[in-house]
Amino acid sequence: MRRKPVVLSLIIVLLLAGGAWWWKSRGSQTAQAQAGQGSAAAPGARASGAGGVQTVGVVTARQQDVPVVVEASGTVAALNQVDIRPQTTSTVQDVLVKDGQSVTKGQLLFRFDGRADRANLDKARAQLARDKAALADLQRQYNRAKELVDQKFVSQSALDTALANLEGGRSLVTADEAAVQSAQVALSYNEIRAPFSGRAGAVNVWPGSLVQASATGTPLVNIVQIDPVGITFNLPETELAPVLEAMRPGADGARPTPPEVLVMQAGIDAGKTTAKTEPVARGKLIFVDNLVDASTGTIKLKAEFENKQQKLWPGQYLRVRMLLRTIKNAVVIPQAAVILRGTDRQVYVVGPDKTAQLKTVRLRYVFGEMAVVDGVEPGATVVLDGKQNLRPGVQVRTQPAAVDPAAAARQQAQASEAAATRVAAASGAGKTDASGE
Repeated sequence: MRRKPVVLSLIIVLLLAGGAWWWKSRGSQTAQAQAGQGSAAAPGARASGAGGVQTVGVVTARQQDVPVVVEASGTVAALNQVDIRPQTTSTVQDVLVKDGQSVTKGQLLFRFDGRADRANLDKARAQLARDKAALADLQRQYNRAKELVDQKFVSQSALDTALANLEGGRSLVTADEAAVQSAQVALSYNEIRAPFSGRAGAVNVWPGSLVQASATGTPLVNIVQIDPVGITFNLPETELAPVLEAMRPGADGARPTPPEVLVMQAGIDAGKTTAKTEPVARGKLIFVDNLVDASTGTIKLKAEFENKQQKLWPGQYLRVRMLLRTIKNAVVIPQAAVILRGTDRQVYVVGPDKTAQLKTVRLRYVFGEMAVVDGVEPGATVVLDGKQNLRPGVQVRTQPAAVDPAAAARQQAQASEAAATRVAAASGAGKTDASGE
């Protein structure tokens, strides 16, 4: 019975000894592992410290022609439109135009009952004929009086009286001629013709309707000019300077070529354009307002478009794109590569010795995620990723940027470049402003 406590005591002692040995061996292995990791990390730490090599993502500065394009929302507006109203009180005799009909300049639209005006014209002509006959008799009396004065049969006063009667007859004939013209004008009001070619709206009168001369009320019909047609749009006042620069005459006084305006796609999906999207219409800028709207900070512009196929309709809402100029041989880099330091703009460029060099640049134009800059040579290696921890003169290891904005921006720029390709010559591409902001 006494052996059992002794055996249990020995077992407990052995278990405690084994556990102590296992814990000690596990601790030494952990310490060795930590020491090994520390020694392995030490070279890396030195590599990223002062005088070490840093890995950065880079892009290449590209050289290309960049079109300076502005976009805005616009509304189609007729260059000419008129409400046809009567200028006389009469009854409609004939309606020669239909709702929505295309009309040409001078085409007869309405004919009124003109019997009273025609009678007045005949009366004026008869009065003119009578007074002309009287004038002829006065002319003969004057001639006889002149002969008698020469023969000393009548006094000079008789000749003066004959001359006065003759002058009065001439004035009366002139008044009658004016009365005839007035009657002709009044008669012409009984026929209404189209003042210009266009498209008629809804006709609001019918044969037998009574019309009255009035500047208010419902017009007989409305006519709008469809071809050519205009588009009005607003631009921020910050875009006014390049617009005026594009329309300013050249140094030789030559008349400038107006900037071309493109309608890329009509309707609510106008913004969903691609490089392969053909313009709906091409026009030219014809008007820049003389005042900036102080309440909105915008300036009103108007462009004129040929519209033979009638793709544009007055009152239609759409998006327009205007090419102001083309920056030739511009150096383009991602806008994200530019470092803002107060009023300075700087970029890191990797030199031939694989060191980071800090260069000051000037932003000329920003489009999408790309920017046109001065101060960087074409083909230069520009740091995009990792520039936050760089210092001038640090050795770098280059690799392509993880996310290259040029890929995304290229698709956006292709639309502008495709639109500008056909119009660069017509829009004064040779008169590129090298200092445009």
